[in-house]
Amino acid sequence: MKKIVLLLTAALLSTGVFAQVKTPQPSPTSKIEQVVGLTDVTVSYSRPSMRERTVFGSLVPFGKLWRTGANENTKITFSDDVKINGSDLKKGTYAIFTKPSKENWEVIFYSDANNWGTPQKWDDAKVALKTTAKVGTLPMKVETFTIMFSDFKMDSAKLNFIWESTEAMLDIEVPSKTIAEESIQKTLAGPTANDYYQAAVFYKETGKMDMAKEYIDKAVTMRKEPAFWYHRQQSLIYAETGNKEKAIEAAKKSLELAEKAGNADYVKMNKDSLKEWGS
Repeated sequence: MKKIVLLLTAALLSTGVFAQVKTPQPSPTSKIEQVVGLTDVTVSYSRPSMRERTVFGSLVPFGKLWRTGANENTKITFSDDVKINGSDLKKGTYAIFTKPSKENWEVIFYSDANNWGTPQKWDDAKVALKTTAKVGTLPMKVETFTIMFSDFKMDSAKLNFIWESTEAMLDIEVPSKTIAEESIQKTLAGPTANDYYQAAVFYKETGKMDMAKEYIDKAVTMRKEPAFWYHRQQSLIYAETGNKEKAIEAAKKSLELAEKAGNADYVKMNKDSLKEWGS
């Protein structure tokens, strides 16, 4: 009987019959999605408030590791490799831990971002970067802990931690110039073999076979390393345009490459097509 009651309770909970009580969180979560130059930076954190308490040196003790927020880890994600205060940091997601003091903050980017609060067991091997944030005094008090970006330039910005009358700042440098130059060179170089391949497949599927044949030939010619799927599409396009000789030639090449690559699916497809086309 007890088992039946437990099962019924679980079923009711899953259907929402027993709704959970919802109340406002004292430290609400926040998410910032910011583009710095050409780099995406995301910060997720919880925002505690002063509530008539003294923060730094009391609620947040000086010289002790702080989760830099409340509840879950404060997390920051970079889409590209960046520099923090001039030191290299690889792209990825990190937990931000800090050790505030009156003069400066020690800021730690920790590669394990899945803790709740500070790690129970600290692992120095997971410290991706340790740096020092400049500290300034604000002319007013900020009630709720705030992380924000400021001072945007083409390839940099500042990351600000603000609470009470304290502001700590980090310099972020992003590889905008490198990314832009690579984009320019790629664009000016014209379409790639893969661009022509994708276009050929599209035109084949939409029945524009002259365009499909033109682009698949360009794709096969441009590709440095022969690919069995390129030659497979080429054989199908030639077959549909009535050029059996070219279709068989392309299928044989695709078969040869597929056998070398150990791709049984393409081996079978090419053998089936060659048999169908009388080869």
